[in-house]
Amino acid sequence: MKLMFVLCLQFVLETCCTGKEGQPNFVLIMVDDLGIGDLGCYGNTTLRTPNIDRLAQEGVKLTQHIAAGPLCTPSRAAFMTGRYPIRSGMAGYGRSGVYIVAAASGGLPTEEITFAKLAKQNGYSTALIGKWHLGLNCESNNDYCHHPLNHGFNYFYGITMTNLRDCQPDHGTVFSKVYGHIPFPSIAIALITVLVFHSCGIIIVPRKAVLYAALLIALGLVLFAIFVVTFPYLNCFLMKNHQIVQQPFSSENLTPRMTHEAIEFLQRNREQPFLLVFTFLQVHTALFASQRFKGKSKHGLYGDAVEEVDWSVGQIMSTLDHLNLNERTLVYFTSDQGAHLEEISSINGDIHGGWNGIYKGGKATNWEGGIRVPGIVRWTGVLPAGTHNDQPTSNMDIFPTVVNLAGLPVPSDRIIDGHNLMPLLQGNVLQSEHEFLFHYCNAYLNAVRWLPRQSDSIWKVFFFTPNFYPEDSNSCLHTHVCLCTKGYITHHDPPLLFDLSKDPSEEIPLTPETEPNFHLIMAVVRQAVVNHTKTLSDVPNQLSLSNAFWKPWLQPCCSSLSELCVCDKDNSDANL
Repeated sequence: MKLMFVLCLQFVLETCCTGKEGQPNFVLIMVDDLGIGDLGCYGNTTLRTPNIDRLAQEGVKLTQHIAAGPLCTPSRAAFMTGRYPIRSGMAGYGRSGVYIVAAASGGLPTEEITFAKLAKQNGYSTALIGKWHLGLNCESNNDYCHHPLNHGFNYFYGITMTNLRDCQPDHGTVFSKVYGHIPFPSIAIALITVLVFHSCGIIIVPRKAVLYAALLIALGLVLFAIFVVTFPYLNCFLMKNHQIVQQPFSSENLTPRMTHEAIEFLQRNREQPFLLVFTFLQVHTALFASQRFKGKSKHGLYGDAVEEVDWSVGQIMSTLDHLNLNERTLVYFTSDQGAHLEEISSINGDIHGGWNGIYKGGKATNWEGGIRVPGIVRWTGVLPAGTHNDQPTSNMDIFPTVVNLAGLPVPSDRIIDGHNLMPLLQGNVLQSEHEFLFHYCNAYLNAVRWLPRQSDSIWKVFFFTPNFYPEDSNSCLHTHVCLCTKGYITHHDPPLLFDLSKDPSEEIPLTPETEPNFHLIMAVVRQAVVNHTKTLSDVPNQLSLSNAFWKPWLQPCCSSLSELCVCDKDNSDANL
């Protein structure tokens, strides 16, 4: 009888400490702009990533893991919701496919359901530490309609925007590329033509018109200079929940601070189900690394940043191990898109982007180098360790995977494009549920991937491709990222066709002469596009000019505008 009482007491205590029976914890890690070729477990031999490599050895490595968008904002929207970003309006029709300023009114709509929102409703403690980049406010500078806490997270420590070069001293500005889009030759020709016509008496140009034109040009240049100078003060800030704690944020020990916050969250919630989303600011530029990592890698500051990311992952894994949570925690590691190939320092010419291995292109393109990202899933005792899976998977698959494992039904009032990964990861099924994957460049359907049933081929069809500059290069150096709009792309009729199972580097397009089923493949893909398009609904474009433009009444400010909003209230490194 005494033994029975002890066993019952032990069961009660274990149930209390693990939360609801059968509910696993989740640690979802996303790096910014990390190339698939930057990790040892994906073939890199010069960057040291022992902790991430160990994660792969202890879990399942996905070799065809696809980001649902080749840019930060749409990719993260898809990751959070399990839906193509076109469905939530998080894909724009203009040149810019991401949010550039914090005082914009666009963002992830409140009607969208994130995995964090569902997990929180089912008793999970949830936290987002790091980068959000899915909006902040709607109508005032403190309504927080797009804030992480309004999308299912109990706790937030990080930035709502992105880490641009402008955010760090001595890293230059990304807006230097703006000059490349100003048609100076055309303007000069127009002015010379007007002057010649005026001197010949063909037209008369009043002096006031000349004066007004000169004033407008001067005003435009002054406003642009003010924008660049004030950008870091107004847009690069660190928040803890709803409070700005550092504006502009300092990169000094920022990754250790974030890591410290993550470890504290794990320790606080060890006795209840939790979901931690840890999204690194690294290795997006402006590059930074803590002092202990600077100059230690073989690849400059970029390599230093990658190795610091690896250290941070190791700290989180060690904490899970110390808390005896490995067998109760699913860990996922990925990047939001491929490496940014155009990132070359305007100060010293150093390469500040990563490596996409054998894959063509990079960030902002739907070539494999832009969307094929690392994907590692570890759940000790549940998933087979040291295995790999070559089937097409998507970062949208995390939504239904988390929701199902948390004991909840996937929402039935909307289309969820992701699929539960567990049957594939555990080897219960051999083929991905993704027969088709649709690759968008902003809001434009760029390419389609088709995995025919009972076939080893993986077909990829491109309707248009970016114009690389220089032409024989692998990137778009003249625009900082490749663009999706007219003048920067080439449409293909018939579309380009590749078999990724034989040509993963997308080097040789197939033709009707080299592929007997060319026309059949095109017909199947076109019908899939028709079927997919029928499922899309008209939604407000969250990245329209009106939603992405700076609105002064939405400007977050820690102090006052006269002080350029400067403040430093962050004490997260007090115990470092």
